[in-house]
Amino acid sequence: MKYKLTKKQKKMRNRIIIAIALLAVTAVTLHFVEVPWWAELVLYMIPYAIAGYDVLKTAFINLIHGQIFDEKFLMMVATAGAIATGEYPEATFVMLFYQIGELFQSIAVGRSRKSIAKLMDIRPDSATVIRDGAEIEVSPDEVEVGEMIIVKPGEKIPLDGVIIEGESSVNQAALTGESAPVDKALSDNVISGTLNLTGVIKIRTTSTFGQSTVSKILELVENASDKKAKVENFITKFARFYTPAVVIAALLLGVVPPLFLGIGSWDIWKEWLIRACVFLVVSCPCALVVSVPLSFFGGIGGASKDGILIKGAGYMEVLAKIDTVVFDKTGTLTKGVFAVDDVHPNLVSKAELLDIAACCESFSSHPVAQSIVRAHEGHIDKSLIGEVTEIAGKGVKAVVEGKTYYCGNGQLMEMCGADWHDCHLTGTIIHIAREEVGGCEYLGHIVINDQIKEDSEEAIKSLKSVGVKRLVMLTGDKKSVAENVAGKLGLTGFFAELLPADKVSKVEELLKNGKGKLAFVGDGINDAPVLMRADCGIAMGAMGSDAAIESADVVLMDDKPSKIADSIKIARKTMRIVWENIIFALGVKAIILVLGALGIANMWLAVFGDVGVLIIAILNAMRCMRRLNRE
Repeated sequence: MKYKLTKKQKKMRNRIIIAIALLAVTAVTLHFVEVPWWAELVLYMIPYAIAGYDVLKTAFINLIHGQIFDEKFLMMVATAGAIATGEYPEATFVMLFYQIGELFQSIAVGRSRKSIAKLMDIRPDSATVIRDGAEIEVSPDEVEVGEMIIVKPGEKIPLDGVIIEGESSVNQAALTGESAPVDKALSDNVISGTLNLTGVIKIRTTSTFGQSTVSKILELVENASDKKAKVENFITKFARFYTPAVVIAALLLGVVPPLFLGIGSWDIWKEWLIRACVFLVVSCPCALVVSVPLSFFGGIGGASKDGILIKGAGYMEVLAKIDTVVFDKTGTLTKGVFAVDDVHPNLVSKAELLDIAACCESFSSHPVAQSIVRAHEGHIDKSLIGEVTEIAGKGVKAVVEGKTYYCGNGQLMEMCGADWHDCHLTGTIIHIAREEVGGCEYLGHIVINDQIKEDSEEAIKSLKSVGVKRLVMLTGDKKSVAENVAGKLGLTGFFAELLPADKVSKVEELLKNGKGKLAFVGDGINDAPVLMRADCGIAMGAMGSDAAIESADVVLMDDKPSKIADSIKIARKTMRIVWENIIFALGVKAIILVLGALGIANMWLAVFGDVGVLIIAILNAMRCMRRLNRE
């Protein structure tokens, strides 16, 4: 992504170039021409002033307001000390390289902000709503729930909703990071902020703009930087006490030794003042103050490109320490959509058994009934269906082409007296029997299951590969169903037949027994309490409930559990880079501080210890913005 310099950055760049050119001319001129000391001072002060007048101005303003100990104050005092001891070139170079470091910092932050700002392009400018048969263009804020909007090819979908007419391909890359378009047809859900590519579609809105997916994403991103990590808070506090400490140490270094070594000797005073200036320059904490938050900001921006929204640097820190992941089942590891797994007929063919069951269930809105109707795939002639009676908790009794059928669970089979048998497979079993003169004939059963998501198995493998030790599933479903899903996916444990309150209790047990951090992954409104109780709550963002998304610390915009491992990798990479910068900056500075105090390090080495370390730390921090597959 190409980054263009801002007007302010261009101005700083030009000042640096002019200052370098003047400094080079001055150095070459003075090499061949001897001039009085005051003329040399004036010649060097011109590039010094061009490069650093804003630093001096800010330092003076801060002094007036009582804000003494910051990096600009350190630069002012250090360069003033160098000027006072006759080290004019060093003073100019210190200020020049400090400004180069500031420019690098500004560009790095700008690039990171641009990465985040690219996400802001998902905000739709307008919505075309159909009112009284006319198409009216309005602000998305003015569209109510249940209104019909029309979206043409090339337009952003402005609000969440359901397609009621038309079909199209939709680009969801801005939200999920997946570049491949997704086909959408009648009754499919669409998400605000995605791009309609091919066909005209009419959508019935299911949320206002303020409650839409796009609005919530923007709010999450805008507020992410407000939630600092512990290490980030430590650096802020560290700089607050560190800066005055090094100023006092430099003052003592410049004054105390000359008092004992030769109070009347200017050469001794000059030597120790230079050491104090070196000490001040290298001690500037800007490498830490800049690179640590920049690393977190870059990590959050890089994660957003992959459809992973991390709500703050603090959660990034927690993610890096995850060793237990607890899953809700329905809607998280499974699709939350029932489908026919198998048909086991008795006395009739598979097609006939499915046809009978579909006729019996065709008037029901229950998800299990609807899965049978979908599996039938053919036209159901409802004129052949007579009286249909729902038997609470058991199933239905229906008359089809003059014959009476029973369609439901084992209790219904017992009630009608059919000689039935249970299935060896796990799932929801729907039994079918036909009423005859001598009693009920058992016609067979249909096996129905919630479908496991395509990438759930890969998600579990990926989590194991990144060192997550415990992978546990919590569900309110039957034990046999939970055991089947856990076995297929290779989970390390599961707890079934749980109420929402039971899930919280189980998470608390796992928290007590674990050494690392625990993440809970869920999507439903009943998962909100557990998401808040876990060290890190991860919610499914595309089809997850509002309560789950708001309670979570991390939101996966494409509902893919495989992104959990990616989020952990991103967090660990970010934390690794943060600590690399901390150790590198403090290590280099400590060495040069000691060398400076001993008189071995000069001002040039001090400049590297400050600006050089800053630039290296910034370049390292910018690696956080890269996507995982590019690192």
